[in-house]
Amino acid sequence: MTSHSQVIPYLSFPGKAAEAMQFYAKTLRGELLAVVRAADMPPPAQEQMCGSGAGPALDKDFVVHAAVQLPGGGLLYAGDCPPGMPYEGIKGVSLTIEYPTVAEARSVFDALAEGGRVTMPMGPQFWAKAAGMLVDRYGTAWIVNGERTPT
Repeated sequence: MTSHSQVIPYLSFPGKAAEAMQFYAKTLRGELLAVVRAADMPPPAQEQMCGSGAGPALDKDFVVHAAVQLPGGGLLYAGDCPPGMPYEGIKGVSLTIEYPTVAEARSVFDALAEGGRVTMPMGPQFWAKAAGMLVDRYGTAWIVNGERTPT
């Protein structure tokens, strides 16, 4: 029997999951597969999470789950951080994305950097003809590689 595992990043946002995932779908040339809001949940789950549940009630626009399908088959998931759970940002992880050409990598890097903060400008590295690091406008850290070189 063959087993298959796939790591799928699941990002949390302070009420901006839908906006962030629309941005990622467009910028990464992916497809927004789903944006499930609290109002979209089936009645028992909606009642539990939006009204009579044990924790703080969710707003009907709260994003429970969103998914972007990336070219090549990768996935990116996200949701809004639940009320009562302090949002502390995304810490200690960077999402790495690779492109076969420097031009593709540069285009995505520039789009992700708009409104964000570049932490390492795009330039030649020993592992790729071009690589750069940034934190985008939603607080997600990225490493963008273009045209990997043999190491």
